[in-house]
Amino acid sequence: MKLSADVQAFSTRLGHAFGNPELLLRALTHPSFSTAGQASNQRLEFLGDRVLGLVVAESLMEADPDAAEGQLSPRFHVLVNKETCAEVAREIGLGDVLKLGRSEMQSGGRRKEALLGDAMEAVIAAVYRDAGFDAARAVVRRHWLGRVKAVEADAKDAKTALQEWAQARGLPPPLYELRKQEGDGHEFIFHMAAVLANGKEATGKARRKKLAEHEAARALLARLEG
Repeated sequence: MKLSADVQAFSTRLGHAFGNPELLLRALTHPSFSTAGQASNQRLEFLGDRVLGLVVAESLMEADPDAAEGQLSPRFHVLVNKETCAEVAREIGLGDVLKLGRSEMQSGGRRKEALLGDAMEAVIAAVYRDAGFDAARAVVRRHWLGRVKAVEADAKDAKTALQEWAQARGLPPPLYELRKQEGDGHEFIFHMAAVLANGKEATGKARRKKLAEHEAARALLARLEG
């Protein structure tokens, strides 16, 4: 099967040449377009959600080997939510090649966040079904790795942001205090508190003191800006 020029261009932007183009076409078929003889992308979306989650979880653990599960979870959810999936879909022009029913097209379906996010997950599953996990991982990392790095940088720059917040209000830099240390041998969990001169404080925990300080700073910033 030969792909149309616009779908072939999309495949190139995606970063994967399909051995079985029918998988890509199915991933691009919204339920509003499908008929009794043509499957929609819903089953692929279900699979793609899991493939994306595994690759993102793996990438986060590689980017921050010392982070605890409680630190990784919020970063993970930011990276796999429908908003981020739709953002990637827009970047590679997925909406332009979606197969939509008339009513969905007339209501602006090519721009709908939920619809784009679902289709992006379906496309990831199509890559997985076409060429296996390594190919799917390569596609996800091509379009998500910069986002993983940005999330990590945001988490690790909380101390700087908290210090700037304090200075802007005439306060001295925050202090970081060890409140509790758990574990024995080579495995410790440090509970650090970020404390401002105005009495505001919050705690964070991690396997290293510096990481726990960052988590405490981020928690305090969230409280101050909430």
